[in-house]
Amino acid sequence: MTGMSPLFRRKPAPRPQAPQTPGAPQPAQSPEHSENHLVTLIRKPGCHLCDDAQLVVEKVCGDLGVPWEEKDITQDRRLHDAYWEQIPVVLVDGRQHTFWRVNEERLRKALTDQYK
Repeated sequence: MTGMSPLFRRKPAPRPQAPQTPGAPQPAQSPEHSENHLVTLIRKPGCHLCDDAQLVVEKVCGDLGVPWEEKDITQDRRLHDAYWEQIPVVLVDGRQHTFWRVNEERLRKALTDQYK
């Protein structure tokens, strides 16, 4: 799969800055997408849908610089009871974003637009 369309790589409008003195050190630039979010992939071993979901999560989070974690329902009874019929499940900032199939564009939008 090739890179995302520029349409999906929207950048925030530039903020006005104070004039800079030539040769003065520049302030550090903040990343377009900071680590303000956390994506959690809830899965189990041997699940092909989980493997597919992980590829999408890795790609989107890698592109945006968003941390993500993986949780195994076979190791956590509470997660098993809550999600065993829905895995894989993706949480964004602790809230359920999707289950079964992860749509790359929808996840990217959730991490760039929805929670600003």
